[in-house]
Amino acid sequence: MTEARRTAPANPPPIGLRPGGPPMAFLQDSPKSKNARATLRRLWGYLERQRWVLAGTALLVILTSIADLLGPYLMGLALDTYINTGDLPGLAQLLGWMLLTYILASAGTWLQTYLMAGVAQRAVRDMREDLFARLQALPLRYFDQHAHGYIMSRLTNDLESIGNILATNASQLLSNVLSLVGVIIIIFIMNVPLAVVSLVIMPLTFFLTRMIASRTRSGFRHTQKLLGELNGIIEETISGEQVVKAFVREELSVAQFSTVNRQLQKAALRARVLTNFMGPVMNMIGNLGLGVVACTGGWLAVQGLATVGEIASFISYSGRLSRPLNMIAQLFASIQASLAGAERVFETMDELPESDSPTAVAMERIQGHVRLKDVSFGYKPGTLVLKNVNLEATPGQMIALVGPTGAGKTTIANLLTRFYDIDSGTIEIDGQDVAGVRKDDLRRKLGLVLQDNFLFAATVMENIRYGRLEASDEEVRAAARLANADMFIHRLPQGYQTVLAERGSNLSQGQRQLLAIARAVLADPDILILDEATSNVDTRTEKHLQDALMHLMQGRTSFVIAHRLSTIREADQVLVIQNGEIVERGSHQTLLDQKGFYYNLYMSQFKGQAI
Repeated sequence: MTEARRTAPANPPPIGLRPGGPPMAFLQDSPKSKNARATLRRLWGYLERQRWVLAGTALLVILTSIADLLGPYLMGLALDTYINTGDLPGLAQLLGWMLLTYILASAGTWLQTYLMAGVAQRAVRDMREDLFARLQALPLRYFDQHAHGYIMSRLTNDLESIGNILATNASQLLSNVLSLVGVIIIIFIMNVPLAVVSLVIMPLTFFLTRMIASRTRSGFRHTQKLLGELNGIIEETISGEQVVKAFVREELSVAQFSTVNRQLQKAALRARVLTNFMGPVMNMIGNLGLGVVACTGGWLAVQGLATVGEIASFISYSGRLSRPLNMIAQLFASIQASLAGAERVFETMDELPESDSPTAVAMERIQGHVRLKDVSFGYKPGTLVLKNVNLEATPGQMIALVGPTGAGKTTIANLLTRFYDIDSGTIEIDGQDVAGVRKDDLRRKLGLVLQDNFLFAATVMENIRYGRLEASDEEVRAAARLANADMFIHRLPQGYQTVLAERGSNLSQGQRQLLAIARAVLADPDILILDEATSNVDTRTEKHLQDALMHLMQGRTSFVIAHRLSTIREADQVLVIQNGEIVERGSHQTLLDQKGFYYNLYMSQFKGQAI
């Protein structure tokens, strides 16, 4: 079994299934605070790519708002000009205009919703692609420290909340702001004293909106954080269901899920209650303002300072004054929830990607001369996993790395591929320091076969071709034959076109390893790294794997990490690693003759058998 990466905190949570880091390790980090203004600016960066559609939508919002505002004015005009005078033909004509304005307002609302939905989905599409691309560019250390469910939550839940704010909230907010401004202008034109009375409620509205919104934003951010944690638990538990059942930990898993789920329920309830509290409060204030306007209007009408039509229009406009205020308050709270998701997405986008130095050069075809000079490395500062390691492999040599679990064997593989960069020393290939070459070029020269290789939910052909995407079907089959995988592939229901289950779970461990070896054969690497490639398989399958690996290693510099010492008898050099240091080196027989650590390790596996 490969050694665990050392990224766990000093006191990790007691429950966890995901290898490579503690469960919910991301909760150890303090969330970076982002302000709403900066987040909105970054969202605009995605929206401005569709500026002409946005301009058309804004124009529609303006026209729709104007059409909507004409209704109360035409109603007052009907009362004063046509109903009081009994002019039925004129009233009928005016009613026709009123009907037309309402139809245009409804049609405009539908069209602007349609356009904004398209804008929102295209913007979210671009953000999703950028986020996924950034995830592909991040170093492995990021994935060690963040639960997979937490990352998936950003790609799904958070982006979905952003889509909601862009699709509906943005246009509704603009529409209600325009309606509010339009109503204020119209009521001041109609009657200044009544307008002043109507606006008395606005300071109270803004005060309550700001007070409630400041609390809803923090509440929604906490809710999103707990949702990411819950997704992490779900992903880990489902992925490790076999382990859960093997150790009879179903009740413990349910208890862990229930704990976080109840925390999420309480946090979401608090945030939603605060959000929904806004509506009733705004309605109460609006009704209060409406009563004040009605009483004031009645007094003005008695004094002859206002007509019945003006008062009727004013009461209607007063209601429309409270409606946009109410909607703006509710939208503002909803926008706060969406901005919390946007902040999390941009937080991931701001993670530093894996990069090459500005002076990095390309790496051409290599011979495979590998040298490590005084290499030291630790996954965490102050804790070294490798200490002043020195080794040399000449082209075509097979180097075996053996030692107890956690000694640092897999770490050497991680450093050769530059999944992690060393703290001190140098790693050279053909005399060239790998720190000065492009990582992509380096990794194309290396082939990696792991103990538990990942297979995709695709056909067998596509899984092997992953090693070299431009390979022809015949080249794929030839690689499978060299890897001794061709026979079992032909026994599958559709042969090379058989679609594998997730992670290749419909194949045996040995069959998955053979496909991984075939993938490496097709990639044709110059240097090969085998990390416990024959572990967890029976003796017969191991023989097939060994034959396939011998084909693969022929003529290549190879590093073989193995616990089964029978698999490395033919190694040109065996390096024994203990506590991050090479304590013995030499051929298999030489180390046995020394009767040191390697001898004891070998004898513990083959006690009673002839050497």
